[in-house]
Amino acid sequence: MSSMSLWFSFTFVVIALLLSMWQKLGLEKEIAIGTVRCAVQLLAIGYVLQFVFHTDHPIYQALVIAMMIGVASWNASRRGDGLPGILWRVAASLTVTATLTMSLLLVLGLIKPTPQYLIPITGMIIGNSMIVAGLFLSHMKRETETARGEIEALLCLGANKKQAIHGALKRAVKASMIPTFDTMKTIGLVQLPGTMTGMIIAGANPLEAVRYQILIMFAFSSSAAISAALISALAYSSWFTRESMLRP
Repeated sequence: MSSMSLWFSFTFVVIALLLSMWQKLGLEKEIAIGTVRCAVQLLAIGYVLQFVFHTDHPIYQALVIAMMIGVASWNASRRGDGLPGILWRVAASLTVTATLTMSLLLVLGLIKPTPQYLIPITGMIIGNSMIVAGLFLSHMKRETETARGEIEALLCLGANKKQAIHGALKRAVKASMIPTFDTMKTIGLVQLPGTMTGMIIAGANPLEAVRYQILIMFAFSSSAAISAALISALAYSSWFTRESMLRP
């Protein structure tokens, strides 16, 4: 893609701005900030990855992945504002999920241990896990408010924290995983996802692109389950005070 073509792509942003102004949605600032951040962040990471791929040094790869986990943890943990220690809990769940998933991919020989494979695929795994963690926190906050009376009654009857909140926890975990599996049901029929589309545009054989996309989606299913289980196990106690009372 030429630089001129890239500039022409801003036409789509202008359309979004005009529609927001026409409908009086008040999203002009959000669209402008999102556009600038998207362009700057992608250009910056492009130069960073070019350097990392060229040097092929493990420490630089680890730093890029650590940055991904840090930003993803901060973004997901915002859904749990007010919960003590939620940032490190989300970070721990994302780190373990990425480590387990990528280790399995490497041990099974499904990907090559090179930066060109490790960094992009790890980034996709972390991104998917971030969405799951964010959805879990959002649903969990609603579930605890809806079931507050039930949870407090169970606590009064002698149940411990995990027993009292188990119902809400189960519903939140389930809700956080549904989008991943709904996507798997419609992929290829409703949309051609990013990995597959990018490879086809780059000139790869469509069947080869499909194989890699299947690999990514199967890895997503595992990472969604792992991250949902981990964040629920690590974070449920954050909804209680030290006295084992449900937080207001």
